[in-house]
Amino acid sequence: MHNNTNLKLKSNIEESFTSLDIQYDHQRNLAWYYTQPYPRPCCTPGLIDEIQQWYGDLTNPENNFNPPQYIVIASKMSDVFNLGGDLKLFAQFIRSQNKTGLLNYAISCIDTLYLNHTGLGKDITTISLVQGDALGGGFEFAISSNVLIAERSAKMGMPEILFNLFPGMGAYSILSRKVGQPMAEKMILSGNLYSAEQLYEMGIVDILADDGKGEQAVHEYIKRENRSKNGHRAFRKAQRLCNPISYDELKNIAEVWAEAALKLEDKDLRMIERLITRQSAKVNPR
Repeated sequence: MHNNTNLKLKSNIEESFTSLDIQYDHQRNLAWYYTQPYPRPCCTPGLIDEIQQWYGDLTNPENNFNPPQYIVIASKMSDVFNLGGDLKLFAQFIRSQNKTGLLNYAISCIDTLYLNHTGLGKDITTISLVQGDALGGGFEFAISSNVLIAERSAKMGMPEILFNLFPGMGAYSILSRKVGQPMAEKMILSGNLYSAEQLYEMGIVDILADDGKGEQAVHEYIKRENRSKNGHRAFRKAQRLCNPISYDELKNIAEVWAEAALKLEDKDLRMIERLITRQSAKVNPR
């Protein structure tokens, strides 16, 4: 499935996760975290909680552990990066009109996304390696990294409009800054899937890799950045200052999303249930 030969290396942090497979490459000052949410490869509450916990462990000074300079998110499944929000959970909250549950889920997603987008509040380069489908919330998280590397066969998009909703955990904020508001709106309101090559031409995918060469592309990128690390990282800080995404912006949009979700009708929920069936067809192995 993956060609990564890095060994799990012991550190001062003891990981005992079920939705993450974490590997350290100390030679490159790099940490990989492969996601393996169960039972469906989507943004389960368990996956979100474990990413937040690991991010917190990495940056907690009490752990006496120097955080890596590079963090890469990838998937244990060769054909799926992440299929988006936990639609089964959404449907339950919507049918019971549980706004608190919806909003808490949305806030946990943007908490994680904001940490990833801002390098965990440290001088860390975050990288997404997409080697399969990244949909909805999975696409949002992929684009939240500082660098997005995708293999040619990968497909990405936001299908939420198909069930009368919109991607409310960062898509518009990030895409409008990357490709402009008109293109961001077109992508969100069309519900279309895009190939990795199309997204590369649009400037959303930073590096396009041949299938099976994604991890090699990560290593090559790190090697290039390290040649002018100071310039790359200073420029990234300047980017954030020029057109910043604030946490409050993400939170306010998440609140709009939760309110809109509660207004979905039976026909919309039936569409969600059909998509749940598609998510469930991709069972993450344990």
